[in-house]
Amino acid sequence: MTRAHRRRGLPGWGRAHPADGATRRRFLVRALEAIVLAAMPGPAAEPAVSPRTRLTVIDTHTHFYDPTRPQGVPWPPPNDPVLYRRVLPTDYRALPVPTPVTGTVVVEASPWLEDNQWVLDLAAREPFILGMVGNLPVGRPGFASCLERFAAHPLFRGIRLRDRKLEGALEDSAFVGDLRRLADRGLSLDLVGGHEILPFAAALARRLPGLHLIIDHLAGITVNGKPPPPDWLDHMRLLARERHVYCKLSGLVEGTGRTGGSAPREVAFYRPVLAAMHAMFGPDRLIYASNWPVSERFAPLGTVQGIVEDYFRACGRPTLERVLGQNARAAYRLPRA
Repeated sequence: MTRAHRRRGLPGWGRAHPADGATRRRFLVRALEAIVLAAMPGPAAEPAVSPRTRLTVIDTHTHFYDPTRPQGVPWPPPNDPVLYRRVLPTDYRALPVPTPVTGTVVVEASPWLEDNQWVLDLAAREPFILGMVGNLPVGRPGFASCLERFAAHPLFRGIRLRDRKLEGALEDSAFVGDLRRLADRGLSLDLVGGHEILPFAAALARRLPGLHLIIDHLAGITVNGKPPPPDWLDHMRLLARERHVYCKLSGLVEGTGRTGGSAPREVAFYRPVLAAMHAMFGPDRLIYASNWPVSERFAPLGTVQGIVEDYFRACGRPTLERVLGQNARAAYRLPRA
């Protein structure tokens, strides 16, 4: 036995060889196993993260508003004790999170047309805002002129669609024409809704392959620590085949239904959903999003971010970087560095 073997501390070194044949064979098998294990390389250590290589975190789903402004706000309602308050970038940045957030994409929830301009004006004063997703009347007269107005601003990166009956929408030439205008300008479409939006999203993705389509809040999935329902999986797999479709990892704590900030912190509770999404969409089309401040009903912002960070950190640094920041830039074609 060599010095190297002695250094590795093989079983039985320094003891007399057993006389019994069977015992001797077991001894030799264990020794051989130890040699093989000693020769195998251990897991590569992940390089230390210096300040220059700190993770870039882009939160792609926040809402900012100010009920104290003279005209008030159409959402949230005054009787909402959690959301009806001033919610601005300074309030967001004051919250503790695992890794400092580099910037955000604001998603406009207000139905008032001029509130799109309000967010763009806010972004002019707040470099923390990297882009905005507007709220424009798709399929209605005036959409084209509204889009021309707001798309002239480089931070206007697309629109969100919700609160519309989508059945038969793809037979509506005005509706499809407006979405084609988005695609022609290199803008995106966020889709919000439950499970019912997934067949529509797949059909739309095939119809307009130049449109970046982004599914918000995991299409309203219920999160209960168990594997996702088969019908949700089937529709999501079909959608994941379209390479220009992205999915936000928002809606995890909301999916638990546990209000009062009581959603679980342990990543294991969310792993069945996150693993399914990772398997379907891969590392390049999943993007971090908090849905703050709505997510505060269910968990603090640090919990929301920490769940996603913990899961994807185990997948390796390159995947973590894509999910937390790089994929957001690709999905929204963000102009700010």
